[in-house]
Amino acid sequence: MSSAYERVAGIDVHKKILVVVVLDSRCPDRDCASAKFGTTATQLKELAAFLRRHEVRQVAMESTAQYWRGVWMELEGEFDLKLAQARSTQAPRGRKWDRADARRIAHRLLAGDLTISYVPPPEQRDWRLLARARVAMVEQIGVLRSQIEGVLEQAQIKLTSIVSDALGVSGRRIMRALIEGERDPERLAQLGHRKLRATREELGEALCGRMTFAQGLVLKLYLDQIESIEQDIATLEQELAKQLSDHEQAVARLCAVPGFSALAAQSAMAEIGPQAAAFPSAAHLASWAGMSPGQHESGGQPGSGRSAKGNRMLRRLFCQIAWAAVATKDSEARRRYLRLVARKGPQKAIWAVAHYIIRVTWKLLHDGVDYISPDTSGLRTRTLLKRANRITAELRRLGYSITFSATPAPQPSPA
Repeated sequence: MSSAYERVAGIDVHKKILVVVVLDSRCPDRDCASAKFGTTATQLKELAAFLRRHEVRQVAMESTAQYWRGVWMELEGEFDLKLAQARSTQAPRGRKWDRADARRIAHRLLAGDLTISYVPPPEQRDWRLLARARVAMVEQIGVLRSQIEGVLEQAQIKLTSIVSDALGVSGRRIMRALIEGERDPERLAQLGHRKLRATREELGEALCGRMTFAQGLVLKLYLDQIESIEQDIATLEQELAKQLSDHEQAVARLCAVPGFSALAAQSAMAEIGPQAAAFPSAAHLASWAGMSPGQHESGGQPGSGRSAKGNRMLRRLFCQIAWAAVATKDSEARRRYLRLVARKGPQKAIWAVAHYIIRVTWKLLHDGVDYISPDTSGLRTRTLLKRANRITAELRRLGYSITFSATPAPQPSPA
């Protein structure tokens, strides 16, 4: 057993107490020191003093809910900290107690047997907080949207069946009029935008309902909550853009990739950093995000290739980017998607595209290079040829003898 540190500490983190065990690499079977501390700011300073007194340089703790964060912030910068995943510190069944947990964390730290989680630096943690808070608020709007639809259905108003977005300009005008007491379907239909696909008659028919005072009150509260959350989202987006202003070149490089918006680029940088410095290769980043093919082998027989769990926010973000990218004409992402979708299906094909995009993202951030789109000028031609070959094979199976051949393009006549 070897270690670059003579003394290490393992901390078993709880909401109200911290249990610490200090071990020496020269005699790991005997505790050098152990203690219990509270989790208030003053008690965390006492913990730091205890570690200094025992000449501890490296500290490991378990990733327990959110309770490890305060401990990390207090010890950060002075000690070499390691955040271990819970599975790598799991105790045998029936042999779990606090001091043994702390000792086991220290032992496995000395042995190099801990699975370490990535903890961003303080500045990036603020970016991540802003980006994730925005995602949570968008999800709240989704919940409120469903509740609004429920209220309208109770009132026999089929607005969501006619208008594609009930929270769009037309939908909000109509709902505000309903809240203010307007019940005439024709007047309500006049509030719809002229570019709506539904006619005035269809809209008026959908608005022939009976809304009670209680339903109108609940509808008003839901709409007010949505508008308040939208203002908060705008505030978060402005603050995130402000904090990332020093890295605008990196944001611009990501925005050159099909599928990326400025907000998506900022959210990606909040998760992986402006230079992706914590990941030595694109494969490491894809594996950490949980977007690489999984590997399961037992007895020489391959098993499931399902991807491991990774960064949930990053997986969600890059899947959204992939769907936007495949909708971009003549893009490399679209070419890959069309090549895979017939054989793998849409979900696996988009997963492969997301894996490709996250590797490109690592290259742009880590190496600081600009995105150069691959030559996809022949994408439509190759797609048509593949379709012709597929149709030819189908016709031959049916007994037809037919082939498709490319016809040379007509030459333009001289002026």
